[in-house]
Amino acid sequence: MNISKTEMLAKANASSKDTLMETLNIEMVDFGEDFLVARMPVTPRVHQPDGVLHGGATAALAESVGSFASHIFTDTENMFVRGLEITANHLKSVKDGFVYAKATFLHKGRTTQLLDIRVTDEADNLVSICRLSTISLPKKK
Repeated sequence: MNISKTEMLAKANASSKDTLMETLNIEMVDFGEDFLVARMPVTPRVHQPDGVLHGGATAALAESVGSFASHIFTDTENMFVRGLEITANHLKSVKDGFVYAKATFLHKGRTTQLLDIRVTDEADNLVSICRLSTISLPKKK
């Protein structure tokens, strides 16, 4: 990668304008050679009726960070990335603060990718474990 961390994160966050990521206030906050981290505020906007983080919002956070990780580690001039399947196991409730999702690759193939996404709270407690498979397909020219 020939782009600084600051530039990459700014580019990632700018691409979220007018999307679900903007609606949920998902922000990419860190990345490295083989991972990407995003965070999302836990407010009533993402609560289920009993006042805790909705599993669907957690899954949206996980799919957002995982899909974007596949995107930034793919030749996007010639390929595009789509999610194939996501699973989520929710382990702990969260009422407020932020949750963080760290996507790391279990498999980074030319066509398919498999990511492990661990969602934690601000105290680094495990909230959810997610798996996302993505596919990279050639752009039609």
